[in-house]
Amino acid sequence: MHTETIPQLRDELLQLLIKDAYVKGKITLSSGKESDYYIDARLVTLQPRGAYLCARLILDAVKEDEVIAIGGPTLGADPMIGAIGVVGMQQQKDFSTFIIRKAPKAHGKQQQVEGPLLSKGGRVVIIDDVATTGKAFLESLKVLRSIEAEVVKAICIVDRDEGAKEALAAQGCELVSLFAISEIHK
Repeated sequence: MHTETIPQLRDELLQLLIKDAYVKGKITLSSGKESDYYIDARLVTLQPRGAYLCARLILDAVKEDEVIAIGGPTLGADPMIGAIGVVGMQQQKDFSTFIIRKAPKAHGKQQQVEGPLLSKGGRVVIIDDVATTGKAFLESLKVLRSIEAEVVKAICIVDRDEGAKEALAAQGCELVSLFAISEIHK
């Protein structure tokens, strides 16, 4: 089916992140913190190969988990979610995908979680591109718990190692990162 190995895919994605997403220079992050570097992961996840690599690696990270859906907060998760749905279908995996809006939609069904309806007690995985303090993951966790979904774990492409893992652990949710920031920012 696939001739590439997970280590090969991981190395290729790491090289793409270093080449296309890693930027040195002063920047204010969404958490409000100042940093001397930035990981603009959308420059990778919005490339077909980057989206594919993320999908393959995320699906590998959930291969032992029984989940009904994989999704995450807009905008970081959006490009990966489409790729995960397609690659998952190609791998004959049976799950749905979803996107979490920043706020409930003001019209229509006024939903905050878009996609096939998640069942109460349904096991889900949340994904995002980069985790810093974990704010987007924590907000996603709150939304999903409010509709009684069971969050199995959270997965990000890069953990900046600035508290996200600990913040999620305090809420009983494991954060798995495909890459540690030390692999990119040296």
